[in-house]
Amino acid sequence: MTTQATTRPASSAQTATRHDRDMGRVIRRALIYLALIVLAILFLLPVYMVLVTSFKSIDQVSLSRMWEFPTEFTLESFRRALERLLPNVRNSFMLVIPATLISAFLGSMNGYVLSKWKFRGANVIFPLMLFGMFIPYQSILIPLVQFLRSVGLYGGLGGLILVHVVYGIPITTLIFRNYYTEVPTEMIEAGKIDGAGFFQLYWHVLLPISLPGFVVVIIWQFTQIWNEFLFGVTITGPESQPITVALQNLAGSQIVEWNVQMAGAFLAALPTLVVYIVLGRYFIRGLLAGSIKG
Repeated sequence: MTTQATTRPASSAQTATRHDRDMGRVIRRALIYLALIVLAILFLLPVYMVLVTSFKSIDQVSLSRMWEFPTEFTLESFRRALERLLPNVRNSFMLVIPATLISAFLGSMNGYVLSKWKFRGANVIFPLMLFGMFIPYQSILIPLVQFLRSVGLYGGLGGLILVHVVYGIPITTLIFRNYYTEVPTEMIEAGKIDGAGFFQLYWHVLLPISLPGFVVVIIWQFTQIWNEFLFGVTITGPESQPITVALQNLAGSQIVEWNVQMAGAFLAALPTLVVYIVLGRYFIRGLLAGSIKG
């Protein structure tokens, strides 16, 4: 009886301790979710402002009523913004699609070479390529313009595509190199034994398993190129300007129609939003690939 009497209080103490521990875990989780909700609301406030202002007519737009819902919803702002931005939207797609695909392919080839083919100087070439990620746009703007003029690519989309491809190679190479380090070297060796050459190994062994890496690179490059402004405003002419430059010009010089401006901003952000929605589930998976070994 003495043993049972001493066992019951001990069991009750353990149960109370476990209960307190579970309560602490629930409270911590609730605080984390509360903090995430608050941060999400703060992050979405500009989106709310853009959408609410876009659906207002010009007479409803004012600083004192900027948080209010429109008394009457209208799509006139979107119609006018799309009418003025449509040629530049076409320019942006003609820019971003080839620049993204070319830089992704070149980065994939570079990552393949630097991760699976050992040669003298590889440890020097790779850091030098990564150094290109840290060169500010402004520091090379004047020689870049002079070079593009000398080769006849200044003022059009061709020169802008070339610039974004070159600037995208360092980051795409880094992503693919880290991704390919997780591919077992035995697969490459087996392909060599079967008689596969350099391009055959890439095409038949690495490329079929590269979807997560390509998704990361496509999302990254698409977003960076679509949202870039400095090169677009300095390298292209009026007929070749991307949407970011046209959006700036949409503001006007004297009277700013904020409803049209906000509608244009939403339309300009819509393609990148769609890309993230469609391909977002692959993004983190591909981004973290090679993070342990690479």
